[in-house]
Amino acid sequence: MADPERGQLAGRTAAITGAAGGFGRELVFGLLREGAAVAALDIDERRLESLKDECSERGLAARLATFRTDISRYEDCAEAISRTRARFGGPDILINNGAMGMSVIRRDHMARLIDIQEISPEMWDRFTATNYSGAWYMTRAAIDGMLAAGWGRIVNVTTSFFTMLRTRFHPYGPAKAGMEAMSAGHAEEFAGTGVTVNVVVPGGPADTPMVPEESGFDRQALIAPSAMVPPMVWLCAQAGGDATGHRYIAADWDSSLEPDAAAAACRAPIAWPDLAHNPVWPGGRPAE
Repeated sequence: MADPERGQLAGRTAAITGAAGGFGRELVFGLLREGAAVAALDIDERRLESLKDECSERGLAARLATFRTDISRYEDCAEAISRTRARFGGPDILINNGAMGMSVIRRDHMARLIDIQEISPEMWDRFTATNYSGAWYMTRAAIDGMLAAGWGRIVNVTTSFFTMLRTRFHPYGPAKAGMEAMSAGHAEEFAGTGVTVNVVVPGGPADTPMVPEESGFDRQALIAPSAMVPPMVWLCAQAGGDATGHRYIAADWDSSLEPDAAAAACRAPIAWPDLAHNPVWPGGRPAE
């Protein structure tokens, strides 16, 4: 294992939501290996304890803090950032990975898609509060410190455009589409401040609890959660400082290439910029 003291993220502090399972767990390990201090945020205390134990077994626990956080509540998000700052400083890095999956509605949702009648208004609100508002809440809580420092990395985990637009994949798809649009807006808002905003997506179904056994997939054919780590580390390190307003497809990251070349090969524009070029607007163009 590389020396964390000389890692690409040595001296940096990261806050990661949804940190106790799936992608989040791998991201915690990956950023700790690169020298970052990590605040692991998750709503599941039992899984946070398991994460802490595994980090101890791997010799990575010295720079780890775990905080139970319900990202659907702004108060929880603000407290998590405050506790992270008190423990480690920062955070310099925010990875908005936390989300609810469609399995909370029905575990065979991929084999038998979900109708609108199965989604209660309360469930819709819960999804949008977690999968969409949660990323805004965390960004709002963390951004003042990043802007004051003149350095920050915000990376949002959305999903494929296919999933965003897929019929009977609500509320997950629309919430992630909103998160993608928010990411594009924040990338422009913070341009030139030293704070970058990007999106990383796996590129297809991944071998995480969000894709339950009832889906019927061959687990070996699914994307490994660890695929998310190389583009995330690159974006969060000094090397990614000029990259903002992009989306990166983790499954297309080619580890045989130099990191800058691998990033360029799996990069695409964030959201839907081609659709925004010619708005009908009084006076010709909106203010920028």
